[in-house]
Amino acid sequence: MSIHWEPLRKIIDANQSFVLSSHVRPDADAIGSEMGLAGLLEAKGKRVRIVNPSAIAPRLTFLDPQNRIKKLGEGATAEDILDNDVHIIVDTSAWAQLADVGKLFRSTPATKVVIDHHARSDDIGAVEFKDETAEATGALIFHMARALDYPLTAEIATPLFCAIATDTGWFRFPATSSDTMRTIGDLIDLGAQPNLLYERLYDQCSIGRVKLAGRVLSRVTVENEGSLAYTWVALDDFAETGSKPVDTEDLVNECLRIEGTQCAFIAVEQPNKKVKFSFRSRTGFDVAQIAEQFGGGGHKQAAGAVLPGTLSATKNQVLAALRATVSG
Repeated sequence: MSIHWEPLRKIIDANQSFVLSSHVRPDADAIGSEMGLAGLLEAKGKRVRIVNPSAIAPRLTFLDPQNRIKKLGEGATAEDILDNDVHIIVDTSAWAQLADVGKLFRSTPATKVVIDHHARSDDIGAVEFKDETAEATGALIFHMARALDYPLTAEIATPLFCAIATDTGWFRFPATSSDTMRTIGDLIDLGAQPNLLYERLYDQCSIGRVKLAGRVLSRVTVENEGSLAYTWVALDDFAETGSKPVDTEDLVNECLRIEGTQCAFIAVEQPNKKVKFSFRSRTGFDVAQIAEQFGGGGHKQAAGAVLPGTLSATKNQVLAALRATVSG
């Protein structure tokens, strides 16, 4: 799907101050897209703030070397969002993913824009630039720059590279195309360094994370004649292994290494009496539909949801939904 970017050029040209936001627990695609877009806007002489509902995970802070991205309530106030001409949301168009930022988004008279590649979409009253077939929102930012003839720099290339590389599983996921690789080639030519960025993204594990991974892998369970695999993390696991919640990222992918697995999930107990589920699929099975049953969303092959309740009860809820739909 090709996006017509000229309406965005008109919005940018007609306004001076912009605030960029993304979803709760922003990943590298969200952060990389924000940082890349901020660089493009500032090159046009615009004032840019970046305010999110959640803080950046420590392992991704290298994408924001000047600590520009603020969390609402911690370094950024409501006024920092409201006092702008344009509010741009990247990498989501779902109210639930915007949390308290979404409440301000509803109330601000600013022009509202969404740039996103997710299937789920709420009517949030914004001018939308969406392509559900795109491999990452970072790729959309890149194509926007090319379409509008905005200059790309090394400072912009690095976060956009990380946005695309992570959302494609380092180019393993089906959304990866020849166009993806041409984009990546351009970003490398601009200064992105894949070897160093891979090391920053994936080779900085703590001993706590390694111990947590061992515990989580020992719990992997397979059902439906091998088509469904899952595991879980209890709150006590973090203290007992010396790990942190962020250390659960990507552990669900280990379940997909099992031969014959169609889909997998990891359930992570939260301190607020809720449980976070991350779903993955490597076949045609659509895990976004499962996530949406529980108020979540995402992509066909990568999605998530947060359920209220105990680890045991919510795990059983999700298993019941999956058992009914995953073929053995």
